Amino acid sequence: MKVAHFDYHLPEELIALRPARPRDAARLLVVDPNARDLFADKTILDLPDLLVPGDALVFNDTRVIPAELHGVRKRGPDEARIAVTLFERLAPSRWQALARPAKRLKAGDRIVFGEASNVCLLGPLGATVEARGEDGAVMLAFDVVGPALDQAILALGAMPLPPYIAWRRAPDEQDRSDYQTMFARENGAVAAPTAGLHFTDRLMQALDASGISRHFVTLHVGPGTFLPVRAEDTQDHVMHAESGSVTAETAAALNAVKAQGGAIVAVGTTSLRLLESATHEHGRLHAFFGATDIFITPGYRFRFVDGLLTNFHLPRSTLFMLVAAFSGLDTMQRAYAHAVAARYRFYSYGDACLLSPARHD
Repeated sequence: MKVAHFDYHLPEELIALRPARPRDAARLLVVDPNARDLFADKTILDLPDLLVPGDALVFNDTRVIPAELHGVRKRGPDEARIAVTLFERLAPSRWQALARPAKRLKAGDRIVFGEASNVCLLGPLGATVEARGEDGAVMLAFDVVGPALDQAILALGAMPLPPYIAWRRAPDEQDRSDYQTMFARENGAVAAPTAGLHFTDRLMQALDASGISRHFVTLHVGPGTFLPVRAEDTQDHVMHAESGSVTAETAAALNAVKAQGGAIVAVGTTSLRLLESATHEHGRLHAFFGATDIFITPGYRFRFVDGLLTNFHLPRSTLFMLVAAFSGLDTMQRAYAHAVAARYRFYSYGDACLLSPARHD
């Protein structure tokens, strides 16, 4: 399909720069392509009443690392300011990263991040550029290894806010909690599974009381979530792989929910992509440990997921393509037009949708 089919207009002022306070005060657009009333305007706190006892919510428990580092490239007497976002650890001292501006870097360059600190370092954190790839990717070899490097990144790094927020304001200390779900346990993501940001203890207690079970999978959100789709046709776009896991225990529990007639509701596109990657053709979920580059576009037949709670996504993005595949392109175009007219807040810190799947003949 042409990528242009997934475009829409969003007024800039609807991009949320901070989350709702409290988190569960966010609005919720319920979208059911099979219902007489296509849309319903609700709030996140209505979620327990919108699900049925016996349904299951599946959360992504990845934890965002403060992966954005700012430093100075040193090449003889010449210096240049550089920002990098770490996204894949290759060895105890080596990371793949996205650099800005990458054109100022070449193999052999030295970058010094931050100032002297007390995080098991004798001075600033240094790294050597081992290689430069496409789309701003660089391979960095740091001067320290393992836990010492982890401590340095934690001390010197900032939360890697999406560009549409970072262009409008700098990340701050509040983002260290705002851009993390209450379920975050497994370090490794460079972007939050943002649908999970809406959940609070109050909401979880209400879901428990309504007989809605909770389950956890892990998908470490990678840099592909930040990268634009440059191809003109979806078949020419290449997805970046992300690593994830579904335990055998979780798979068995979710298969039991399905067998008993409960709906599987993925909290976020990351949970959905992992569940679909771990489901065999006959519709049974299996344990999964590894990488997935699944790319879901209209025409995909969903094998396991029955509902999706997700935020609003960028135009022409792989995530808008996914929701169009789930509920129908025309339905989602109309839903987003409704959300714009009703002044919903968009993107990572914005409001959410609860989507039902379109019927296929």
